[in-house]
Amino acid sequence: MRAREPDSEGTVEVGGVGLAWESFNDGAASTVLFVPIDTCVHSGAWKGQVAYLAQHFRVVTVDPPGNGRSGRSVDPQAYADSTMVASTVAVLHHLGIDRAVLVGVCVSAWQALLTAALHPDRVQGVVAVGPWVRDETEPFPVRQDAMRHFEEERDDYSQWRGANRHYLADHWQDYAEFFFDQMLPEPHSTKQLEDILGFTGETTGSVIIAEHDAPRWTDSPAEAERLLRTITAPVLVIQGTADLCQPEGRSRSVVAWTGAEHLVIEGSGHLPMARYPVVVNRAIKALVDRVNDVPPPRRTPSRRRPRALYLSSPIGLGHVRRDLAVADAMRRMRPDLEVEWLTQSPVADFLEARGETVHPASRLLASESGHFEAECGEHDLHAFDAVRRMDEVLVNNFMVFDDLVDRETFDLWVGDEAWDLDHFLHEHPSLKRAPFVWMTDFVGWVPMPDGGEREAFLTADYNAEMVEHVARAPHLRDRSVFVGDPDDVADLPLGPGLPGTREWTADHFDFAGYVMGERPDPARRDELRERLGYRDGEVVCVVSVGGSGVGHHLLRRVAAAYDPLAARVPGLRMVVVTGPRIDRAALDLPRGVEVHGFLPDLDLHHAACDVAVVQGGLSTTMELTAAGRPFVYVPLEHHFEQQVHVRHRLERHRAGRAMSYADTSDPDRVADELVAALARPVDYLPVPSDGADRAARLVLEAL
Repeated sequence: MRAREPDSEGTVEVGGVGLAWESFNDGAASTVLFVPIDTCVHSGAWKGQVAYLAQHFRVVTVDPPGNGRSGRSVDPQAYADSTMVASTVAVLHHLGIDRAVLVGVCVSAWQALLTAALHPDRVQGVVAVGPWVRDETEPFPVRQDAMRHFEEERDDYSQWRGANRHYLADHWQDYAEFFFDQMLPEPHSTKQLEDILGFTGETTGSVIIAEHDAPRWTDSPAEAERLLRTITAPVLVIQGTADLCQPEGRSRSVVAWTGAEHLVIEGSGHLPMARYPVVVNRAIKALVDRVNDVPPPRRTPSRRRPRALYLSSPIGLGHVRRDLAVADAMRRMRPDLEVEWLTQSPVADFLEARGETVHPASRLLASESGHFEAECGEHDLHAFDAVRRMDEVLVNNFMVFDDLVDRETFDLWVGDEAWDLDHFLHEHPSLKRAPFVWMTDFVGWVPMPDGGEREAFLTADYNAEMVEHVARAPHLRDRSVFVGDPDDVADLPLGPGLPGTREWTADHFDFAGYVMGERPDPARRDELRERLGYRDGEVVCVVSVGGSGVGHHLLRRVAAAYDPLAARVPGLRMVVVTGPRIDRAALDLPRGVEVHGFLPDLDLHHAACDVAVVQGGLSTTMELTAAGRPFVYVPLEHHFEQQVHVRHRLERHRAGRAMSYADTSDPDRVADELVAALARPVDYLPVPSDGADRAARLVLEAL
């Protein structure tokens, strides 16, 4: 799922080729235009920038000729500097935009600069990332050698030698794999490389050769210097110190000739907008604000009362129940503490119904729940892949947070599985402005058995990045709180050469025990049942799937077991709870099954029921465990957390009966499992009740 969809889109024809454009936040006063990017990729390369910048400005992206949604041509003139400048101006004219800040990378950065020189009335500023420019700088020797032999047939086309007319025509994708691996030298860049190779697969070797043959505006360094010295608009040059495409000397030439600001990113390759999007986003926004005379934000002064910003994961409703319990305990211990929440639906709706303060900036967050729902199949959610593919959503959401704490002062940040916050703070420790507490109920990405060697490699790479982050900045997290006990950590390897999960977690986390809200008194369960409308003699079976919207298939399957179960369980009352994101009217359940939408007190219904069927989420299953209720849980397929981490914890507590989704296709089998759950004596490991207080004390120590 994209972090933001365009407000409008279309094409502009230039030189007989249709150029596809997208526009975001059409009504904004200022515009950022990402000029047609180098033809080997398309405008998706700017996905880490678009959604965030569109919160502040109009943003326009343009696919280059030969890639993306634009037309294809093998005429070199379609890729000439003069054509690309004309394309940028044509898009501005077509959209009625008088002036814009232009952004480009590599050759397209040069073409953005050229546009500023030739059309100064249309350009407010230029951001040039890793720019190519015609100057006296020598190319890297290995690339110079390849280009010297571009026209010759060779015996060996490996590595840089693949940049050859006789090889590229039929082996473009093979060369692209090598080339972009060199462009992303930063460790742990697997997702960025996958994205870029996906973009390169949308063009052909014939197009790449045509672009190579395209005429440049000038072959004279002196003429290039003369042109760039005429630029009056502000220029920002962004360069990585590990760029293997454009030598740093070319950036220095642009800086010298235009008086540009020069941002050097240590360790970055040729694609900092993909690998270091936060730095690039902040730099672009600062330039656009400057050319529009927008003053930098002034932070609100500190208040007398301490103020905490609490980030609660919006994927389902499990986290918010424990987060509310922790926040309530914190406020009991520190009555002067103010808590504000940065989160989104369905969590934000739940919090507002409870009278909590959800910060208005929350409306700018891209939907993480929506992303997970878009990723799911029929009771199948590859959670690791879903998190990887949520990268542009996470970039946007971290930028929302970063803008907020730039404007407003908070004395404490708490992130309950706020993956964006933890990741980007470790990538950029200088952005930390307050004590930070990290909370989680699992540690370690786990490959699924059918994922093969590739998934095992990727999960180990993600785990290695986590270990390295903490090793590099051991004090960035002022507290790391594990929601559970040491034995709740699955004792698994993090990857080759890495410590074990339980060992590493014990070294780097404090343990709060399991955290949940106020629990009903088991001795007064009859009173609770009466209050909820459950009658004596009824055997109440609650079927629920949480708040994420993933689970309507399971609800239908379990409801289909109502008749065979009712035949074996006198007084059966089956209560199906869809949660806030499933349309209960569309379920078409059997007669006799009771259906509810969102129940804010679902935990009470779980405590009152005789048996339950749920997914494998930790919060719901642990609520049932703490209440001593029999239950059947059906983990989502390929959901490593439910399949591995939660299952381990439930087995440790001797709680619940696991059932595969495949087996739920047989209503009689579902009925069998529920009858067995009702007959099995409950002998669960007790769940201590002081987890919220323990967690609150750990958090407040950071304050």
